[in-house]
Amino acid sequence: MEFFVKSGNPEKQRSACIVVGVFEPRRLSHAAELLDETSDGYLSTLLRRGDIEGKVGQMLLLHHVPNVLSERVLLVGCGKERDLTETQYKQIIAKTIATLNDTGSLEAICFLSELHIKGRDSYWAVRQAVEATQDSLYSFDQFKTNKENTRRPLRKLTFNIPSRKELARAELALQHGLAVASGAKACKDLANMPPNICTPLYLAQQAQILDADFEKISTEIIDSEQMAELKMDSYLAVAKGSAHPAYMSLIHYKGGTNDQKPIVLVGKGLTFDSGGISLKPGAGMDEMKYDMGGAASVFGAMKALAQLNLPINVIGILAGAENMPAGNAYRPGDILTTMSGQTVEVLNTDAEGRLVLCDVLTYVERFQPECVVDIATLTGACIVALGHNISALMSPHKGLTHELLNASNQSGDKAWQLPMDDEFQKLLDSPFADMTNVGGRPAGSITAACFLSRFTKNYNWAHLDVAGTAWRSGINKGATGRPVSLLTQFLINRSENETTEANN
Repeated sequence: MEFFVKSGNPEKQRSACIVVGVFEPRRLSHAAELLDETSDGYLSTLLRRGDIEGKVGQMLLLHHVPNVLSERVLLVGCGKERDLTETQYKQIIAKTIATLNDTGSLEAICFLSELHIKGRDSYWAVRQAVEATQDSLYSFDQFKTNKENTRRPLRKLTFNIPSRKELARAELALQHGLAVASGAKACKDLANMPPNICTPLYLAQQAQILDADFEKISTEIIDSEQMAELKMDSYLAVAKGSAHPAYMSLIHYKGGTNDQKPIVLVGKGLTFDSGGISLKPGAGMDEMKYDMGGAASVFGAMKALAQLNLPINVIGILAGAENMPAGNAYRPGDILTTMSGQTVEVLNTDAEGRLVLCDVLTYVERFQPECVVDIATLTGACIVALGHNISALMSPHKGLTHELLNASNQSGDKAWQLPMDDEFQKLLDSPFADMTNVGGRPAGSITAACFLSRFTKNYNWAHLDVAGTAWRSGINKGATGRPVSLLTQFLINRSENETTEANN
């Protein structure tokens, strides 16, 4: 679909469909009022008759409204004007797109981007509308023999902006929104892929495709033999029980100067997690293909970054492995020596993600990074704490924490900081090794982050636990594409800072 922005009055637009809002109780938005004046009160008459109340998500499609140039007018219920939330706005956009696709309109001009959401501007409204539109149109049907195709899908969507002065920012919102949406789609496609196809090798091959597609990206693949030479024995222990060997994929994006330190994004890439010897329950185990959601989000963010051509250096790492039970699999009671030299007593082989990540977090020291953010579907405890709407953020570094929370707020990709006080560290004490790989049931997400923190002393680091947000279960099962939007916003902000500093 093509997206555009413009600034104009609705009564002067000639289009297949004009989209305007109606508030509760039966009150026209400003754009709808202008259409009502042109049509000699046609819309207000319908409201008095009770054809639409204005409740969130209500739709009323009108044909050949008197004196209106457009073929159709779609009235969209937006609820109470003062109570319109960010979530409702995105829901309204998604339902509007579904309705437009059913009407057969090939193009539309949408005035919902003029709706007022507290604390948000036209940039936010346009960008969120683009992201919500693309998300609502997403489907993963690569393995369906009978694909459902819309007969006459919407092909062109124009968002109207109240003032011409805001058009430049709105154009930027389109650019950012399209890049994030493209990255989120890449993330979802990768995460939704079945585990018999999406193996650690497949992750590496996808990284190499990015290399081929973008001039500023180069990839480096570290195989199991190379990892053994690097003494990444903790990472390799997790992969021992699988027929699919581990691969660590490094995606180098070079958009900044040679002396600019890179930002490093590390994604947990367990392409399937059976739990190993500590086998998971059978119910819902199919969803453990999503245990590479962190790696998928890094892949998506790197694609968005390359499309935006940001002037920074970033390294994205896909830490690919598969955790399976086998005669040679690692066991509870094993003691592993990590790349850092620290030893770990394994109490549960289903706490494998941190054993992969800890070696990667040691490996990245060689890049002398500006900062490191790891993204992982790490703990079920995170879902207990924050549900499925908010990712957990943990970091000992206040500045980096503030940046990520700010990016979360700007993008609408929500994260919440959990504490990492020293008192939690003692829960990882082991009588036989430097630490255990689990700290018990209490504060499970926090002790997992505390474990990782022991391998990040030489740089600024933050951890995002996306176990509750990377995918959804149930009838609409599938990857969400999160936190690509948060990560991309973080990189946009970093690039703007770099540009500002370079110009000073």
